[in-house]
Amino acid sequence: MQITLIGYGEVGRILAEDLRASGVAVTVFDIKLQGTAGDPMREHALSHGVVLARSHADAVRDAGLVISAVTASQAVSVAAACAPGLAPGAHFLDFNSASPGAKIRAAGIVDAAGARYVEGAVMTSVPPYRIKVPLLLGGPHASALQPLLTQLGFAARVGSDRLGVASATKMCRSVMIKGLEAMVIESFTTARHCGVEDAVIASLQETFPGIDWEKQASYFFQRVIEHGRRRSEEVREVAETVREAGLTPWSASGTAERQAWVADLADAGLFGERGSPGFARSADWRTEADRILQGLKR
Repeated sequence: MQITLIGYGEVGRILAEDLRASGVAVTVFDIKLQGTAGDPMREHALSHGVVLARSHADAVRDAGLVISAVTASQAVSVAAACAPGLAPGAHFLDFNSASPGAKIRAAGIVDAAGARYVEGAVMTSVPPYRIKVPLLLGGPHASALQPLLTQLGFAARVGSDRLGVASATKMCRSVMIKGLEAMVIESFTTARHCGVEDAVIASLQETFPGIDWEKQASYFFQRVIEHGRRRSEEVREVAETVREAGLTPWSASGTAERQAWVADLADAGLFGERGSPGFARSADWRTEADRILQGLKR
């Protein structure tokens, strides 16, 4: 079976590497391949034996399984771009962190084209687990796809045969996880400015003794600095999920703004050049907090 990946960012490259290591044929398309920004992708594809397609339609034409792993805001538009070229009966696995409403709209587009849409909710960060990241499936075609994904090495289980349930689970979790990232950056950077960081951490350690706050804070700073742009887009989908429930997403909206703010600082070079060994890799969150505080004085 040919597997096509739409999106060749961090997640796409990890999946491509693991699938190719198992001898699976992989074709990829990413809109960045159309310019010089795609040079690292072309190098990666060459080194791993991945076939690069020229368009969405070209990529999905002969695929039995298409995996969409793009930015959250593009989930529906990518489904629409792929739909005309999908083979009848092909599975379309939506890996994106989109709201239940967006997943349902994407499913309508894919299913109308004669393919089989399956929503996938990635339940934690991909890099540590790689292809075995916990994956919650949803929709009427989820049960049919799950055995194939298991055979390919995914850690997938069916959450519901009803569309939107898996993504709702993911989105509600992200209110907490992405929000905690933003809160730690805001709290700890402010504490560093005031010179009270040790007292704050000691208090948190007493209240939540199961969390190593020094280690957790450094991890949160690293992940947001490196992936804040993608995370902010995901949290905007989280906010949309909250709106779909009839609530005003005050927490999620604030989280999205803080994540995007850190991404802006990273894009401005505050934390070093992207791709450099020292970029967002400090073992001490204080180093990154000091960079933020220095940046605010410019």
